[in-house]
Amino acid sequence: MDLGFEQAGFTTIWANDINKDACATHQKWSNAEVVCQDIKTIDVNTLPDCDVVVGGFPCQGFSLAGPRKIDDQRNILYKFFVNVVEAKQPKAFVAENVKGILTLGGGEIIKAIISDFADRGYKVTAKLLNASDYGVPQDRFRVILVGIRNDLDKDWSYPEPLEHKVTLQEAIGSMPAPRPEDICDAPYSSRFMSRNRRRNWDEQSFTIPAMAKQCPLHPSSPAMEKQAPDVWTFGKGSTRRLSWREAAAIQTFPKDLEFQGNLTSIYQQIGNAVPVKLAQAVAEQLKKVLSS
Repeated sequence: MDLGFEQAGFTTIWANDINKDACATHQKWSNAEVVCQDIKTIDVNTLPDCDVVVGGFPCQGFSLAGPRKIDDQRNILYKFFVNVVEAKQPKAFVAENVKGILTLGGGEIIKAIISDFADRGYKVTAKLLNASDYGVPQDRFRVILVGIRNDLDKDWSYPEPLEHKVTLQEAIGSMPAPRPEDICDAPYSSRFMSRNRRRNWDEQSFTIPAMAKQCPLHPSSPAMEKQAPDVWTFGKGSTRRLSWREAAAIQTFPKDLEFQGNLTSIYQQIGNAVPVKLAQAVAEQLKKVLSS
């Protein structure tokens, strides 16, 4: 999310991740102090003062694709985000998560999260956005939570969707053929073959995942054919996954950004990220609200 805020005119001064490759990639484009460490081991009082805190707390326990247990230990890590906000009292914060967070525990989890931030002096709203509405050539639904400090007396509204949706043709149609080493060539699992994985050139991509072997197919691949419930096959012709560079372009990363780590790590970093243009749209709206 940091890169989108940078492109909206904010400056990142401190960043944290437990993934060393993600930290190394971050250091390639920002001058921020990047701390590669488990956030639970960091004293939040040592963080620099700031106007805005942005990030995403771990979402595995909230995901619709995984066990949605209220007592999942990963679900309480949002409290560390709360602790940072409480300690630094920024003007605003922005947090991102998967859409499953809205219905986990019958909606009680999102209520508890909003209440925790409200108790620290923030007016909080949460809304499900599709990245494809904000210049991202990908259907990617994410919950964006925005909190504005109460004493600022500001009213928050989410950015309006753009009229035009960027297509795969516009995003990656002119890219040169990728090198074989830039494409995940792992075997296609039964999970991969359980649904359609290919979108046409005039459409938006399926969600770019963090797992390389689950990456969608390149639109030049033949259409997949449904054989039975949860069983699809490839059409006749050459089939391949999106390369990491194509996946990065679909996530709207700058073309010249070089990711650090091996191929699996690079796909993971790209898939875990908030699409740059989605983050930028939220950041530009926040900048307007805070300066009004």
